[in-house]
Amino acid sequence: MEVLLEARGIVKRFGGLAAIQGVDLTIQRGEILGVIGPNGAGKTTFVNCISGLDKPTSGTIVFKGQDITRMPGHRIGRLGIARTFQVVKPLKHMTVRDNVAVGAMFGHGGGRRSTGEARAHAEAILSRLGLGRRMEDRASELTLGDLKRLELAKALAMDPELLFLDEVMGGLNQSEVELAMQLIRTINESGVTLFVIEHVMKAIMGISHRVVVLHQGQKIAEGNPREVIEHPKVIEAYLGERFAKRERERREQAP
Repeated sequence: MEVLLEARGIVKRFGGLAAIQGVDLTIQRGEILGVIGPNGAGKTTFVNCISGLDKPTSGTIVFKGQDITRMPGHRIGRLGIARTFQVVKPLKHMTVRDNVAVGAMFGHGGGRRSTGEARAHAEAILSRLGLGRRMEDRASELTLGDLKRLELAKALAMDPELLFLDEVMGGLNQSEVELAMQLIRTINESGVTLFVIEHVMKAIMGISHRVVVLHQGQKIAEGNPREVIEHPKVIEAYLGERFAKRERERREQAP
């Protein structure tokens, strides 16, 4: 498969604290890459470095053959990278439609869109995500589940080739998680490559083609989901033996 993004030797320090310690990672075009690890493992910091919100202390990030390591976030967005935020960040006093229209004017195709075209693009995405009925509502009026979908809609409006999802299922109930999993698969099938940070293991196991595990700022495992959950370091650092045993039994009982 074609390598869409490659991160080499990424280090991010905050004063004397190394949040990321020499992480190498590749993202292949068309895949869903699941990323797991305990709180404080460096997952969101890694995404911040790639999306331009932070700059790595050292290391190199290459997207479609272009070095984007020191590039500002708005230029990275125009190249075709978008992300959601773990803590939703709506423009609370704007309508749902205009929240998404902002993304439509900021991202990959934004430079070519008028305000009217951006709003039409936003409407199409909101309808696709089941938020068509809420277009004229203010973002402050949405439930948590709808805010999560709005966060995703804002990112999709940027027309990304590579989309980083940072715990978009956090706080959702079981049926909402199932819907989110199907939506992520549909987005991937439309041609978007996905980097999914998630603590909901059912989702990671169900959607990921490949899984990377971070712990204390380092990559400790990488492979297909079944291999990764059996890795001794992953069991010790994150999953626990009880989860690994339960997952083995589930696979053995599956038809």
